Amino acid sequence: MAYDEFLAERMIQSLQGRGLNFEAKRMMGGLVFMVNEKMCMGLNKDKNTGKDQLMVRVGESAQEMCMKRTGCRSMEFTGRPMKGFVFVDPEGFDLDADWDFWVEMALKYNPEAKKSKK
Repeated sequence: MAYDEFLAERMIQSLQGRGLNFEAKRMMGGLVFMVNEKMCMGLNKDKNTGKDQLMVRVGESAQEMCMKRTGCRSMEFTGRPMKGFVFVDPEGFDLDADWDFWVEMALKYNPEAKKSKK
């Protein structure tokens, strides 16, 4: 699995600090964090650049606003953008304030998100 262990621990600490029901699952070539049994955030490495990246589920209504932030780009796996999901490069999450922004955006959308099909 291609993800940074330090970032994984950072995410665990962020979610534990908020007292959330979550679990980490290895999938999509990295580590995905499920909150209330819904995909919320993830970590992996960009296959083209080798850089760490966050995957954040922000919802369609917030996606355009998020795309204006440093390091944020459309999440594409199959050549098509995935609605409501973004990737964030390190320059967009290295600072604690930026990291917290992305965690809060994902958690804000989580109650509206649909559970993944099993």
